[in-house]
Amino acid sequence: MSEPPVEPPVPPVEPELPGDNVLPPVHIPLSQLLDEETALTSDPLMAEVKRSIATRDNALVAKIEPGAADNPENVKRVESIITAEKWEYIFPQRAPEYTYTGFLKAIGKFSAFCAEYKDGRDSDAICRKSLATMFAHFTQETGGHNGEQAGVPDWRQGLVWVREMGWTETMRNGYNGECLPSTWQGQAWPCGTFIEDGAFKSYFGRGAKQLSYNYNYGPFSDAIYGDVRPLLDRPDLVADTWLNLASAVFFYVYPQPPKPSMLHVIDGTWQPNDRDLANGLKHGFGVTTQIINGGVECGGSGENAQSVNRIAYYRQFARELGVPIEESEVLGCAGMKQFDEQGAGALPIYWEMDWSWSAGTVGGLSYQCQLVGYQTAHNAFRQGDYAQCVQAKFPNVIIDKDK
Repeated sequence: MSEPPVEPPVPPVEPELPGDNVLPPVHIPLSQLLDEETALTSDPLMAEVKRSIATRDNALVAKIEPGAADNPENVKRVESIITAEKWEYIFPQRAPEYTYTGFLKAIGKFSAFCAEYKDGRDSDAICRKSLATMFAHFTQETGGHNGEQAGVPDWRQGLVWVREMGWTETMRNGYNGECLPSTWQGQAWPCGTFIEDGAFKSYFGRGAKQLSYNYNYGPFSDAIYGDVRPLLDRPDLVADTWLNLASAVFFYVYPQPPKPSMLHVIDGTWQPNDRDLANGLKHGFGVTTQIINGGVECGGSGENAQSVNRIAYYRQFARELGVPIEESEVLGCAGMKQFDEQGAGALPIYWEMDWSWSAGTVGGLSYQCQLVGYQTAHNAFRQGDYAQCVQAKFPNVIIDKDK
């Protein structure tokens, strides 16, 4: 299982609003907040990231079937590379929950995965490399790791585990420390509870990516349903439905600032700047290991055993899928430092209170939010979250809905 996501740093202590209980209301037109949101998210990289995480309506996804004439273009591209027979061959020991149809639905939900590039990039080559990369990480995260067994080598032993080893759906008291209503994570992504005793459900690793923690289940649920509640109430769906593979595609296309997304590493959208290069962050499979588990596997003087596994699996999948590996490609992550705020992928995507002083306003407060790189309850990918942030951080604000 991959490392748990890094907890956000403790933000600056929010100043107490002067005379909090007596501050007069401040009326702000909704149109003003929407304009501020647009201005703050007009960065070209933000626009590119928003395109890369776009999703299709679930009604369209439900119609996806192997060989269907109206399958989306990116699904058809994947079908041409990974047939049902190929799926059976490369994952012969997989758990039955990981179906080929579910795999196609997971691809279809995220329209940028294996999409057509209109700028001269080789769409088929990027798709093959994306699949080889993702499958290599599947095999490390959920593989049997039993050596060659009954003629099945290690690299073809992926997708064995649907739930984190040792965990069942009825177990309590784990992976839910962030569920407490006193924490901002518990407020933003309120955890589901067991009917029997009201105990919080556990958000242990599920699916091909082993998705963990409520602050990942909530955003994934929002990406799938437009609502954080479904998967916080029913985390078992990430194991027992096509979401077990969609969660991995979600992880692949979404950035984790200051890390870029794996998709943008593989398709070349991410171009390392001088800071990245100084930190050893270069194009190649190795930087995707840094993204998925760099705090554990990367940065040492030699290659970590898990990273060695990933490299071996990647080589095999690349060979199987016809992906050339250049001699110059960096496959490992030994000596590679982690991404930081000066890197090219450091796109702030969360809203936080703007603490700046503003002369002439009530209390001298800004009545604005700003973009930050650590996770908060308000996401710049969701239109309207900026207004919600302003409302949450400045309780004396009244938003006039003029639009």
